[in-house]
Amino acid sequence: ADYDHWAAQGNPGWAWEDVKPYFLKAEHNERGADAWHGTGGPLNVMDLRSPNRLSALFIQAAEQAGLPLNTDFNGATQEGVGMYQVTHKNGERHSAAKAYLTPVLDRRNLQVVTGAQTTRVLFDDTKRAVGIEVSQGGVRRELKARREVLLSAGALQSPQLLLLSGVGAGAQLQGFGISVVHDLPGVGRHLHDHLDSVIVIDAPRMDESFGLSLGGTWHALQGVFEWRRSRTGMLTTNYAEAGGFLRSSPDEAAPDIQLHFVIGKLVDHGRKTVFGHGVSCHLCALRPRSRGSVGLHSADPLAAPLIDPAFLSDPDDIARMVRGVKLMRRVLQQPSLAAFGGRELPNSAAAQTDAQIEQFIRNHGDTIYHPVGSCRMGPGPDDVVDERLRVRGVQGLRVVDASIMPRIVSGNTNAPVIMIAEKAADLIKTDNR
Repeated sequence: ADYDHWAAQGNPGWAWEDVKPYFLKAEHNERGADAWHGTGGPLNVMDLRSPNRLSALFIQAAEQAGLPLNTDFNGATQEGVGMYQVTHKNGERHSAAKAYLTPVLDRRNLQVVTGAQTTRVLFDDTKRAVGIEVSQGGVRRELKARREVLLSAGALQSPQLLLLSGVGAGAQLQGFGISVVHDLPGVGRHLHDHLDSVIVIDAPRMDESFGLSLGGTWHALQGVFEWRRSRTGMLTTNYAEAGGFLRSSPDEAAPDIQLHFVIGKLVDHGRKTVFGHGVSCHLCALRPRSRGSVGLHSADPLAAPLIDPAFLSDPDDIARMVRGVKLMRRVLQQPSLAAFGGRELPNSAAAQTDAQIEQFIRNHGDTIYHPVGSCRMGPGPDDVVDERLRVRGVQGLRVVDASIMPRIVSGNTNAPVIMIAEKAADLIKTDNR
């Protein structure tokens, strides 16, 4: 439904039946191929080798709460609770770089430049992108393109680079002394993301969880030796092993919230050291309505962009999150997990009424690292790229990353961005043929 929505917004070629072949092409699922999964692709997908017992207890608790079991979130039905498949291979993360880049580093037509930062796109007098400027070791140099430039800096820095290059709202650019190449007001607008709200359970008896303790340290050392010996054990975890796609209200036509169950006390996304054992459960609203922006702090390309996520600026988002927290609590309080005698950390435990839960979410919300939409694809005056990912109003320039999404997908963004890149490769080959 996400991709059919993209197409309905005026983006032909992006409906589910159009993009599904690229998901299948990208994937090598160790479960095997079927109508929803591929084999033989670059990206390895598998079940966790050594899942933690607590993850199975979370799924059991969800079933005790009356929620359905789902053994494949990426199959015919998304709704339910179960284990996540992971992009792992042989006991470690299988990233897009390992899948696509590492195997072809010796190709004659590929040169990888590291330790460099792109500072702007170069245009000629006809508004055609002819290359990029990069900063490397404090020295700036130009790299020229014979055909076109592909911008893949993500939803926070692709719009920043367009603005630095003179493509964006003209008045904003002139305010920073940047010459306007093309007045395109949608650049940097419509930023949105999955907001994360977390309940952390302190449970000393959950000594199977990841935690800082004498026993936890000993288990981790054993895990190191097991991983080196057989590529199995606790170090193969992705931490967020189980979760679910659920409806915050029976009136919802489809899942509108997602849970991630983490086998450790993850406070402030791991930025703070926490002693002892326990678990965390993360919640996000799948299709938030709030929209933020990415702009410039200055004309200095090495300065961070000005980011305003505008989380919870639409009241619909906070209403779904409040309902989601109550549903998440219902799962965590079921016998399978309650048997450990764990307790919520005080910052969430004190939030009981809807108003208190809302304030807790506002005070402690964080990103799930899924920013999208800031170079939105579409036919309208506020859109940045067309359905072939070409930047409107200029030539020889495309954006290929999560920033082009008209609306965020109802789940994690890693596989969809890889799909976008696979489809972009075919668009580029067709247009250059």
